[in-house]
Amino acid sequence: MEWHKRFVQQAAWTSEIRLYLFKRAGMPAARRVLEVGCGTGAILSGLDTGAAVHGLDRDPGRLVEARRHAPQATLACADALRLPYAPGVFDITFCHFLLLWVKNPLQALQEMKRVTRPGGSILALAEPDYTARVDKPDDLAALGRWQTESLQRQGADPAVGNRLPELFRQAGIRPVESGSLHADEEHPPGAADRELEWAVLEADLARMVPLAEIQRLKRLDEAAWGHGERVLHVPTYWMLGGRFG
Repeated sequence: MEWHKRFVQQAAWTSEIRLYLFKRAGMPAARRVLEVGCGTGAILSGLDTGAAVHGLDRDPGRLVEARRHAPQATLACADALRLPYAPGVFDITFCHFLLLWVKNPLQALQEMKRVTRPGGSILALAEPDYTARVDKPDDLAALGRWQTESLQRQGADPAVGNRLPELFRQAGIRPVESGSLHADEEHPPGAADRELEWAVLEADLARMVPLAEIQRLKRLDEAAWGHGERVLHVPTYWMLGGRFG
């Protein structure tokens, strides 16, 4: 699995809302910005700011790639549950498809709040709810159930997106604005995007579903796209909050 390509794909899904939210969060005036769970640098590489940019990830291999893609960033290898920064040092702290993967998303948000200055902004740019995934035609409905089960087996919380408002409230982060990404069917993916999506599915389902069944569903999926009958939507939510004094 070529993870940088996957992260770039995910970054494209949120490109429009990021421009709006970063401006709303005060990016033009920011002096220090942190991405928690920066992966291979897909977001950091395109960050348009005069601020000092920082990125953190616990995977050393991904940070090696991030150094290539975002050479302007100061990177750290650490856990989102124990951020290695002093309190209140960042103007904006954000994450992107991260909270579903951490063992304790509330603690991660509390840490993001801790390292953000009073009056600063905390953003969760994209968190999905796979339990509400929609697949049409109905013959493909099993894909959503299997992917949800696979994510749970991997230690993820596939429904975390639906809990963002509650998590921000529990973390003591003042809600400013929230919403969801546009439904995937409004922006039909091209062949390359579909192939990448299937690479992720195949990796997720490899130990759960026989290969022949995966290949059968992949053929059904391609046929449905070709006939204009395919609907694939994973509700994905974002939230902007501010730190109290």
